Amino acid sequence: MASLLYRLGRFSARRAWPVIVAWMVVLGLAVGAFAVFGGTLTSSVSIPGTATQAVSDELAEKFPSASGGRGTVIFTTTDDSTFTDAQKTAIGDLLTRTVELDSVKSATNPFETQTQIDDQSQQVVNGRQAIADATAQLEAGQAQIDAATAQADAGQAQLDASRTQAEAAGQLAAAQPTLDAQQAQLDAGRTTIAEQQATLDASRTELETQSTTLEQGADLLDLAAGIRQVSSDKTTAVASVQFDTSLNLVPAESKEAAVAEMSNAGIDGVTAEVSNDIASTIPEILGPGEIGGVIVAAIVLLVMLGTLIGAGLPLLNALIGVGVGVLASLALSGSVEMLSVTPVLGVMLGLAVGIDYSLFILNRHRTQLSHGLPLQESIGLANGTSGNAVVFAGATVLIALLALNLTGIPFLGLMGTVGAVCVFVAILIAITLTPAVLGLVGTKILTKKARARVGHASNSAKVPVKPMNTVRAVVTVVVGIVVLLIVAIPALSMRLGLPAGSSEPLGSSAYNAYKLADDKFGAGVNGPLLVVADLETAIAQDELLAEQVRIGTALRAENDVVAVAPIGASDDDLLLAFQVIPAEGPTSESTEQLVRDLRGLDLDGVTSLGVAGNASGNIDVSEKLAAALPLYLLVVVGLSLIILIFVFRSILVPITATLGFVLSLFASFGAITAVFQWGWLGAVFGIHDPGPILSFLPILVVGVLFGLAMDYQLFLVSGMRESYVHGASARLAVQRGVHAGRTVVIAAALIMASVFSGFIFSNSVMIQSIGFGLAGGVLLDAFVVRLLIIPAVMHLLGDAAWWLPKWLDRILPNVDVEGASLERSHPVAVAERVPTPVA
Repeated sequence: MASLLYRLGRFSARRAWPVIVAWMVVLGLAVGAFAVFGGTLTSSVSIPGTATQAVSDELAEKFPSASGGRGTVIFTTTDDSTFTDAQKTAIGDLLTRTVELDSVKSATNPFETQTQIDDQSQQVVNGRQAIADATAQLEAGQAQIDAATAQADAGQAQLDASRTQAEAAGQLAAAQPTLDAQQAQLDAGRTTIAEQQATLDASRTELETQSTTLEQGADLLDLAAGIRQVSSDKTTAVASVQFDTSLNLVPAESKEAAVAEMSNAGIDGVTAEVSNDIASTIPEILGPGEIGGVIVAAIVLLVMLGTLIGAGLPLLNALIGVGVGVLASLALSGSVEMLSVTPVLGVMLGLAVGIDYSLFILNRHRTQLSHGLPLQESIGLANGTSGNAVVFAGATVLIALLALNLTGIPFLGLMGTVGAVCVFVAILIAITLTPAVLGLVGTKILTKKARARVGHASNSAKVPVKPMNTVRAVVTVVVGIVVLLIVAIPALSMRLGLPAGSSEPLGSSAYNAYKLADDKFGAGVNGPLLVVADLETAIAQDELLAEQVRIGTALRAENDVVAVAPIGASDDDLLLAFQVIPAEGPTSESTEQLVRDLRGLDLDGVTSLGVAGNASGNIDVSEKLAAALPLYLLVVVGLSLIILIFVFRSILVPITATLGFVLSLFASFGAITAVFQWGWLGAVFGIHDPGPILSFLPILVVGVLFGLAMDYQLFLVSGMRESYVHGASARLAVQRGVHAGRTVVIAAALIMASVFSGFIFSNSVMIQSIGFGLAGGVLLDAFVVRLLIIPAVMHLLGDAAWWLPKWLDRILPNVDVEGASLERSHPVAVAERVPTPVA
């Protein structure tokens, strides 16, 4: 590989313009592919196969009217006055127009809905009064019937007495016609009374049925009493907009059209704020913060290299690589669903590793030039040694990113793939375009002072002749580990979730909608749950209301439930749907627990209770990601051990490297938790509403930091190994390796952290947390683990650090990461061998 890269470097230097033009053509093709095949990005995170998705699929099949994603629009008066009739009419007309938009299924008029709710409450009052009046009438009628019955009984008794007297007097035959006529009259009266009693009993039964129905309706109203469409002070109203499919499948154009319709409503005295379900913005890929990070990286390069040409070359190469990698990846967005942060990750990684990889080759070339090596020979040798290390180190990053596909989570695998594409392009740029540009600029890559001293003996690097102090090494290890453990403490309370409206930028429509709903209607309105009850047998129509009351009452009895409203039944009467309003917002711990409690609720006649909705979906996504993290961490850690055993032909070096990676990883998690969940230094980083940590951030940080940590490990420890193999004592080799590599590691870490830090000030909390996590992780790993703890541990281990069982030594292939064999065939005529920079 080293020889191939050597020839590639010399070829690129000799044929500089064809190489540069070739890359410009590739960039043009990427631009064209994006223009032709590019689609839209989504901000909705979803994972197939979750419990929420199962409920959504069931609703789509059995209860289409209740399926489809929902978002809310909050209307509020600008002067906090009550709505006027003209404003109510204008809002109603606006919502009617909204239904005509693509993908919009329906929109509720809050004023009509609230009027219906209020009317229903009044209808209950009126119905109870009517039932009371009807009951009184029935009682009066019953009294009349009872009186008539008593009168008939008295007449019958009198007639029986007359019959007895006539019989005793022997006059029965003469009196019989009269008696029979009177008996017939009494019987007719009793028949009439019986008919009246039957009518009254039927009326009483009907009245009891009406009363039962009325009270069941009243019970449902009581269960839903906490749900309002218009605030109590009549200054704010919440409308629901329902789409014809789940929110993550609604085209971005449809959401944007809905937002535009609301934003351009132009209703005097009324503002419309759209919830983040609809109005979540696609973050900008390269904003002011990101540009600021690149500027800081440029300053670091200028300070290190001393020339504008030297500082500009890695930046130019990185920007070309990002353009190719990100645009080529975005060309896939027209055929696959791509999360909005996916290309941003590609930009982050492409810029960071693109600058660093070019820097490593450039720095090696500068050093060789200063020692008097011919231009093209220096370029080829730098490409064959440092470029070889770049390829190998880049391969570790590629493996870590591509391994994200092993999680079984589509959007995360795509993020890893896009990141890997950008890193792969950065590697290709480093080993082809960098040599080409270096060939064009010639010795101008050096400062004027350095050009004047080319080949001078003083250019030879000074090499340490004493190892570090052992006491210092012990203190460094102890203090370093204690510091990282302290920083990692907040990670013990890390909660995972997805951003809610409270995480949107201050002043944005989504943020305003969230806060208005919280203030005027209660926090739970921002995270309503859709509960679906699957029944054992189909419910009869006359039993539906009672069953809704029974199930609704059980749901309302759960902790942290504010209100329950029935939505309806499926066509086959085997499914009942309810809206449940939790006490707190969608990212709160109580809402998470409520989802679990509802799913575990056991009700007679109900086979299962499913929960859907945005809050439920966020919880499912977070839990699945959290479950995937241990396996992914195990794969990555195991992979790092195997790779490092191949590279360093040692057992303890890979173990210490991996343990150091785990320490810096959890310290990074701790810092993320402290800032984004606890709110520490929130004002500095623009965190106005702390909440759960982005659910896919831990896995993402594991994948990216693993690759970058191994970059710096390879660079420093390979220098130690070279010195050790060339006869230096184990402890002296440690000191020489650190001395040779620390300058480039410090510069590379600062550059990478600067690029990542630029994304901390994005308008998206997802990008903010990713940028912060990666920047913090790089700084902790490079400056605490790789530059302090690892050298100290290697010093304490001494010769044991390089121990390898003989049987393993025989079967392991010789991985020449440093390109030592190439150097032997192309010796550098200097007093000290130039250190090989490894990415």
